[in-house]
Amino acid sequence: LPPPDPAADARAAELAASLGLSPAVAGLLARRGHGDAETAREFLSPRLKRLGDPFELPDMEAAVTRLLRAADRGESVALFGDYDVDGVTSLAILAEVLGHLGVRAACFLPSRMDEGYGLSAEGIARCLEEHRPSLIVAVDCGTSAAREALLLAAQGVDLIVLDHHELGGGERPACAALVNPKLDPAGGHAHLCSAGVVFKVGHALLKRRPAPACDLRTLLDLAALGTVADIVPLLGENRILVRHGLARLARTARPGLRALCELCGLARGDISASDVGWRLGPRLNAAGRLGTAQAALELLRTDDPTRAADLANGLHAQNAERQAVEKRVLAEAQRQLADDHPPLEGNAAIVVGARGWHPGVVGIVASRLARAHHRPAWVIGFDEQGLGKGSGRSIESLSLVETLGECTPLIVKGGGHEMAAGVTLREENFVAFRAAFLAAARARLSNEQLRPRLRLDAEISLDALGEDFYGHYEAMQPFGQGNREPLFLARRVVPCGPPRVMKERHLRMFLRPAGRGGNETPPACAVWFSPPSLDLPPPPWDVAFRLSADEWQGERRWQLMLEGLRAAED
Repeated sequence: LPPPDPAADARAAELAASLGLSPAVAGLLARRGHGDAETAREFLSPRLKRLGDPFELPDMEAAVTRLLRAADRGESVALFGDYDVDGVTSLAILAEVLGHLGVRAACFLPSRMDEGYGLSAEGIARCLEEHRPSLIVAVDCGTSAAREALLLAAQGVDLIVLDHHELGGGERPACAALVNPKLDPAGGHAHLCSAGVVFKVGHALLKRRPAPACDLRTLLDLAALGTVADIVPLLGENRILVRHGLARLARTARPGLRALCELCGLARGDISASDVGWRLGPRLNAAGRLGTAQAALELLRTDDPTRAADLANGLHAQNAERQAVEKRVLAEAQRQLADDHPPLEGNAAIVVGARGWHPGVVGIVASRLARAHHRPAWVIGFDEQGLGKGSGRSIESLSLVETLGECTPLIVKGGGHEMAAGVTLREENFVAFRAAFLAAARARLSNEQLRPRLRLDAEISLDALGEDFYGHYEAMQPFGQGNREPLFLARRVVPCGPPRVMKERHLRMFLRPAGRGGNETPPACAVWFSPPSLDLPPPPWDVAFRLSADEWQGERRWQLMLEGLRAAED
């Protein structure tokens, strides 16, 4: 639990009184920096009119001027994207806005296997051959492509970069405009992903040249998809985009998204950030992970319901194929870890690699390893020529990009964010890279930081979980990076009967407070997926849990999703 904070408790009491909030929700808001009434009100009810002036972003004026010039001159424009959800939603947003402004914009997506990530020389060559543009707009990539920008300039092709990745220590690309909020971290837009950046570009274009047929609000579903899937902080403008975008996604007019939602069991009711992260996002990502993301982009843009259903089914099948490939690579990576010397417990990080590991799943496998062992993890797949492409995932105490900087002489290239990054290296440097990264991680991480722990947000009694609480709690959504889903502690609870085992590895039970008064509290349904053991200690228990709601026959039902359980402590 967080340490006592009398000042936060006082602010929470004021919030609960002034806004009529549940004391538990008021306490969460106060501890998360929303302790005065106006800030809390804005957080709970984020409004579109609070979106800032798009021209506050770096180089926005130059980008808009160049794009409108392309419209006026009838230039051929190519939108060069990335193959993840953020990349394809960004392309779809920009193509739709530019289309309303009369720009002939072709969408281009590189092949992960053949052309690699970002604005690569190979991808540029194919893009120029297929579309012969006079202007390329790099979306969700390009910030570190100084060499590639010179390559385009030498061929007389202008470049605009719309991105959100770190520049790092590299050289800024010479281009007509570089719209990247990371270049102005104090500007209030630093958390935007590329879908958010492109939405702001669309806003700026329409402010400069209104198009009555283009309603930016119809693009909020795409902006929300990209923002949630890219795991950027859901604060500030991101929170506004996602709150309104998820509401629009639940009633989207896009045939492709409607078909995909139906396949995922999301055709009715609300759609949460968790639904995007675990159901829609993986299917949209599946095509790009195993080849090209063209099918995902077409699904977002098609107006044909029949074609939309075919594309959705194809992405669903590709996701199943991706899951099978991921399962094989994960099993091989775990065997490699088991054979490690020194063993995993002696290392502060995980670095595994092998030939034949598909580069489209190494990021997911790295995420699973990092979560299972509470260590930063790199997973690298090498091709037949010995070139390796890998992904890293971290824990909260270590910046991957900063630590990767100590391994620069051993890699071809690398970069990304604190928690997720990519790397390319030669097979002959793998052993040295592994040793260097393990040493750098060990220097930064203490044994205490390597101990997994449940960080609880608040203690609450089960009898406080009434309709008022749930209504106020729901207004705190969307949950995600920067506004994480609260983890609660309830002390001294007892089951109403023996827990039921589901699918031989999950538990379902009904809980109430211990003691005579507990009989007056309606039992709370609780589910524990894959507990460490099905044999529980004698009750009463202390339980750590999150809250989840679903719709059943028109009724909204809440249940406790257990994360931990122990014998009750006095």
